[in-house]
Amino acid sequence: MRFGMLAAALMAAISAPAFAGDSPQQEKSMAKDPKIAVVERQIEAWNTRDWAGAGAMFADDAVLHSMMIEPINGQKAIAERIAQLGDGTESIKLDVRNIGRVGDVVFIERVDRFVYKGHAGAVPVVGVLEVEGDKIKAWREYYDRAMLVREMGLSEDFHKAEGE
Repeated sequence: MRFGMLAAALMAAISAPAFAGDSPQQEKSMAKDPKIAVVERQIEAWNTRDWAGAGAMFADDAVLHSMMIEPINGQKAIAERIAQLGDGTESIKLDVRNIGRVGDVVFIERVDRFVYKGHAGAVPVVGVLEVEGDKIKAWREYYDRAMLVREMGLSEDFHKAEGE
């Protein structure tokens, strides 16, 4: 009897998709997800170096938080920070590996590839974005800060150099 139940459970597991995203229908619905679409527009703004557009996609009371430093609060301050980083960025590609959504939160695994003031670099990143309507309410970034600074060709963290 136990063997029969075990065999039935095993057969059900083998015949079921291993992951909900395995079906073409699931992939189509993810592509049309409005919260993921907001994040994809943000990625496109970075990839095209549309710094004003990237900054404008944040809510007035948004928070941008690279987890190793203090958060940046408010759309205006976030837009200013993005513009500052953009000044030295000759090229950038946010190379998305995985993107998905749980509730209002979009998770994105990526490798940021860039040329910053003549220095080519690449840094693996995980971003966690809270999206409300067509705006980003919160963006938390997880990456190796020392690696970013090194890949940018800087001798010290630009955060410290700015006295923040």
